[in-house]
Amino acid sequence: MARPPNILWIVTTQWRAQACGYAGDANARTPAIDRLARNGVNFTQAVTPHPFGPFARAALLTGVPSPENGVRDYYDPLPAGSRTIAGDLSDRGYATAFFGKWHLSRRDPDAPLVGEAHARAVLPAEARGGFGLWEGFESGFLLNNPWLHGTRLREPVRFEGYQSDVLVARSAEWISRLRPALPWFCLVSLEAPHPPYGAPASGAARPDPAKIILAGNVPRGGELEVRVRNELSGYYAHIAATDRAIGRLLDAVAPESTLVVFSSVHGDMHGAHGLSRKGWPHEESVRVPLLVRAPGAKGLLGGRGVASDAAVSLGDLPRMALDAAEGREWNPVNDFAAISMPSVVEQPLQCDRIWRGVRTPARKLALNADGSPWLLFDLHSDPGELQNLASDPAHAAEIRELSSLLDPT
Repeated sequence: MARPPNILWIVTTQWRAQACGYAGDANARTPAIDRLARNGVNFTQAVTPHPFGPFARAALLTGVPSPENGVRDYYDPLPAGSRTIAGDLSDRGYATAFFGKWHLSRRDPDAPLVGEAHARAVLPAEARGGFGLWEGFESGFLLNNPWLHGTRLREPVRFEGYQSDVLVARSAEWISRLRPALPWFCLVSLEAPHPPYGAPASGAARPDPAKIILAGNVPRGGELEVRVRNELSGYYAHIAATDRAIGRLLDAVAPESTLVVFSSVHGDMHGAHGLSRKGWPHEESVRVPLLVRAPGAKGLLGGRGVASDAAVSLGDLPRMALDAAEGREWNPVNDFAAISMPSVVEQPLQCDRIWRGVRTPARKLALNADGSPWLLFDLHSDPGELQNLASDPAHAAEIRELSSLLDPT
């Protein structure tokens, strides 16, 4: 049997699908991932199953949506003993490693979320998802000078430098030391471009806020526009800095033997519809970049530099990895992706309700917790989601049909 491919997952935070050079965003400087798009498959309809970090990460690792995976509330840990993709690949002979932001351990709801104390919280070995090597941090939102602990670092150690640079260097060093005959799976979990957007971005210049091109669904004028422009200035600087770090990591792996995946756990509204941050059903929050470069010359889905409009979710990625490990080509055929927020996260600017929904390449439906329609958009004719059709009687049958996808029984 041929040697299975190495598998590299690069997963960022708050990086929405629209904020990429290859996606047409003139504000974004992303030469490394643009190159990845040219040499792989761009899944243009990819979404996060849950547009909030812990819920999305739990689904990404287990292939099981929240709350079925045990993470219903923002402070819920991934249950001890949860079966993750690391365990599945380890059973198939892979060396496995995790580097970076975890944000799935037990946390004190009364403790500060931001700062060194959170970043230095030590995860016990049994809470690290079954990875053979684990080196990271719970959270803390420190985009510079991160604290890392794990398999090789019993106590948290502060590393000087930009977080994305540090994590890329540590993961590339681990990869370089592996025996060539041993297949490996490495998940590099980068926090940027998550807030604080004003933090230094490894020398990447902040674009002039006044020159940033805003989408048509961002209201103009007033304090909102000023805040959004200032935040986006820092956001795009962190995108540029993290893209540069990702480029170094891509250069460190052998393209002929490595399956590379780039994505993000969720996006950021950045003023669209007058809203901020994440948790919302809108495209800026739920749609994420998903680039996949297959090893060797053939490519995935029959070629390189191609776009796929398959309805895929981050929750599908464990199946992709297992297909690769077992010598099958991953060919998603989903007609829709389920999206939801299982709880309200009581933090400023986030989504204000529990909801669940369904997204196809053409339509999106979001239901309130009681099952009543909240949002319905025609994504083909209204990509900016400016016209909510949920209360239009002419779309009642369509709402029933889309709702049935969530409850097929």
